[in-house]
Amino acid sequence: MPLYTTDALILRTYKLGESDRIVVFLTRDRGKKRGVAKNARQSRRRFGGALEPLTCGRVGYFERERRDLVRLDYVEQRRSPLSAADGEALGYVEYFAELIDEWAQEADPNETLFRLGASMVDAFAAAVPIEPLARYFEYWLLRLQGVYEMGPELSDGARAFLRAARTSTPLGLRDVTVSCGVLRELELAHRALITLHLEKDLKSAGVLRDMGRQ
Repeated sequence: MPLYTTDALILRTYKLGESDRIVVFLTRDRGKKRGVAKNARQSRRRFGGALEPLTCGRVGYFERERRDLVRLDYVEQRRSPLSAADGEALGYVEYFAELIDEWAQEADPNETLFRLGASMVDAFAAAVPIEPLARYFEYWLLRLQGVYEMGPELSDGARAFLRAARTSTPLGLRDVTVSCGVLRELELAHRALITLHLEKDLKSAGVLRDMGRQ
């Protein structure tokens, strides 16, 4: 049973038995994987905070043919969303991770999607304003999936922001001026597109709405 090592982005975890966790993670070169982290619930020494959503790191795991679950050997944390300079950004971590999880395919390499997710962690640490960053993330995620539709009803301000987003890096958003009204317009448009193509509402989006952020 070979040991694979790769860069990965943690997406979510859930309980397995009394001591283990299932970890869903997106690798740079081998697509989305699901693995068992042994004793992750009983002891934090082995994985520590490296299993938090949107944590970027180096992952080692064992994989057998015809097995749905791999076995996590280690996660070497390199970047964490918990380093966000803006505390408000932490409310969006689950939202970004859930969106990536919904669209990432099992064992289907998608380095572009991986890099988009990892760039969000860098933007958190650099204190990029979270509302423009969220609209940027939604825009690029929908574009990568080939489902973005710039409807004729969008305002000139919304179109200007999307043009800037198309040529900007996440860190470059600090130099993009956009009004709260335009961000709200794009939020509603993106939410409708996401719900249409996923055919469901995201749990994390509901949490953000309850918190008055989405």
